[in-house]
Amino acid sequence: MTARPEPTQSEFPWKIPDHLLSIEEYAALGEPESGFTELVEGRVVMSPSPIRRHNRAAYRLSTILEPQLPPELDVNLDLDVDLGLTPPGQAGFSRRPDFMITYRAANERVDRDSAMFRANEVLVVVEVVSPGSKRTDHKTKHSEYAEAGIPFYWILDLTQPISLVVCHRDGESRYRNGPAVTGVFTTTEPFPCKIDLNALLD
Repeated sequence: MTARPEPTQSEFPWKIPDHLLSIEEYAALGEPESGFTELVEGRVVMSPSPIRRHNRAAYRLSTILEPQLPPELDVNLDLDVDLGLTPPGQAGFSRRPDFMITYRAANERVDRDSAMFRANEVLVVVEVVSPGSKRTDHKTKHSEYAEAGIPFYWILDLTQPISLVVCHRDGESRYRNGPAVTGVFTTTEPFPCKIDLNALLD
C-alpha cells in the first residue's frame, strides 16, 4: 500500500494525537473518512484507498483460496492485525494487510469485541505491492511480520508477469524468501493449494 507519513487534521474525525499511541488507544480512535490508517511504533500513518486492480487481485485471490482451505482456517481482507511487538500500554504496531488467512477460532472474539486480529491468530499475511509500497512491503513489513511470529508472508506483485514471493519463518524472527513464482503457484505448505496468478486480474 502507498503510505503518506503525516495525515492532516481535516482527514480525521478525531484530534491528531500528540503522543505515541498504544494499541488500545489506537483502536479507540475509529476510522478516518477516506483511506485507512496503520500504527507504526506508536505513530499513526495514513494510506489512501488502493486502486481498482489492486482490490480486484486481492478479492480474486480470496475466492480462489477459500475453497482450498482446511475447515479451521478462514480468509479476511482489509482488516487490522495487532502485531504484538511491544507490551500493552507502550507505543504499538498495527498493520492492515490486503489479505490474511486466519484461524477460524479467532472470529468469535474479533466479532464480539469489535477487536483486531492478533498476530498469533494469523497463519498467512498477504500484501499486494503498489508503486509506492515496494520497499515497505519487501523490507519494513517483511521484518515486522516475521518478528510478530506470523508463519508465512506472501508478497504479490501485479507488474507483468504477475509474481508471488513466499516467505516463511526461519528461526525466531526472520523469514526465508522463496523464489518469485509466475504462472501457476502450487504448494503443500501451510496447506495444499493451487493459484493461477494470471487469473487474479481477469
